Formats: sequence, structure tokens, C-alpha cells
Amino acid sequence: MLDKLLPIDPDISARIDALDLSFNTFGIDPYGIDKNDLVRFVSAFAWVYRRYFKVDVYGLGNVPSRGRAILVGNHSGGVAIDAAMVMGSMLLDADPPRLPHAMLDKFIHQFPGASQLMSRTGQFTGNPDQAVRLLRDDRLVLVFPEGARGTAKLAKDADTLVGFGTGFMRLALETKSPIIPFGFVGGGEALPTVANLKALGRLIGVPYIPVTKWGLLVPKPTRFQLLYGKPMVFEGSGHESDEVCGAMVDEVKTRISDLIRQGRQLREKNITEADLVL
Repeated sequence: MLDKLLPIDPDISARIDALDLSFNTFGIDPYGIDKNDLVRFVSAFAWVYRRYFKVDVYGLGNVPSRGRAILVGNHSGGVAIDAAMVMGSMLLDADPPRLPHAMLDKFIHQFPGASQLMSRTGQFTGNPDQAVRLLRDDRLVLVFPEGARGTAKLAKDADTLVGFGTGFMRLALETKSPIIPFGFVGGGEALPTVANLKALGRLIGVPYIPVTKWGLLVPKPTRFQLLYGKPMVFEGSGHESDEVCGAMVDEVKTRISDLIRQGRQLREKNITEADLVL
């Protein structure tokens, strides 16, 4: 798919080879991930992650190097730059590298070729059954419980949190998966949105069209802070009452809020890495 468009970086190829995935002789894993497409896509993305943006990553060792886990964090406003930076940290910085499987919003299918590209690189529509299968296969799943409401934050609210859904917690309980909370800071500065055109968005099948200070939906080069907290483990079956499940969700939300706060302090140089409580 990407053979004629993107070159291969030998170092990236080696990192993809190191992934704990079961590619067959044709380079396809049981979920349809195409090894060749993944190498080429990450080879191109590495320049964006390492050169266009700068990402300060903290607590990477809190993410298990093997086995199931759910990465749960905040959207930082505008578009899902945060998801891309989480992907970059796990594929390009983690040792060994891991491939997070992001649970995507359904509107991604509105864009020609996007659905095929996402699935071939391991990103899937947020289907609970698919997420359960991935976790039971000891994969790493990436979830943003704020959903589209999170990316719709304006720049002034980029480092706040909106309501969390409970689906990720029920998923964690059902599959006995640890939750790795993370806080992401800087998205509101990379893409400072001042308004969202919801009516126009509905016409083309997306929740909204963000409007930035400079009009174009192009992020500026920015340094981000990405903080991974220690694993959080909850006991239950996934069939708990909304009240019980909601209390667990609030614990995770509070932890993410604290990581965001520390990320802001790092950004403003009010604390150093030695002061972090992850």
C-alpha cells in the first residue's frame, strides 16, 4: 500500500522486527496488521516525532514491556496529536518497543483510504469485542475516555478534563488488565483552536471542524510533555453498577489530572524531573 510512497528506515525496520507480534511469512499478523506498511509509516512518522515536534517523555518504565495493559489519558484539544505522540513514544522510545492499538472514533471511515491505513498499522474502530480480543492476546490498547468531546476543547481549556466514559474501566475489569494513566501537555499550543464548526462537520460526517488562530489546521512545531503514571489495578468483573464503576473511573481521572498538573509545572519550569511523582 505504502511501497511507492514512503522509504524504509533500517533502524525503524529493526524496531518493528522487535515487536512482540505474530507476523506470518507474508508479513501479516492475525489482526491484519501489515509489517511492511507499518515499517514505512513509522519511518515517515519518526521525522515528525523527533524533528518537527519535541516530546519529553517521563515514566516510560511504568508501561509493561510485555503483556496486556490499557493506556488511558487525556486529549489535549484540536485534533488527536496526543495519540500520535503516545504512539511515537512506544514505538520509537520504549525498549523493547510496543505497538499500542488505539480505539478510533467511527468517523475515521469517512476519509478515503484512512480506514485501510489505520487497520494495517494496528489501529481499530472502538469496538469493545475487538478490544477484549486484543487484551486477551496480551496487546497494548490505547483509550481516550473523553472521546470527541476531548479533542473539541478550545485552546484555553486544552489541559482540563471533560467527562470520562466508563467503557475502558469495564474493559479493564473484564480482562484483568492494568490501567496505565498518562497526562499529555502541549496540544493546545501546537494547535490553538478558537472555535469548532459543528454544522460544517456534520455535513462531511465528522463531529466538528476546528478553527485555529491562523485559520489552517496545521500544528506548529511544539515541545510536548508526556507523563506515564504507575499501573493502576482494579478488582471486579466488569458488570458492576454504574456507581461502583464510576468511582473507579474517578480514581483514574484524578490520577491523570495530577499528571497533567505536573506536566504543566515541567513546562513552566516550576519543577524538575526529580520532583515528579509518577
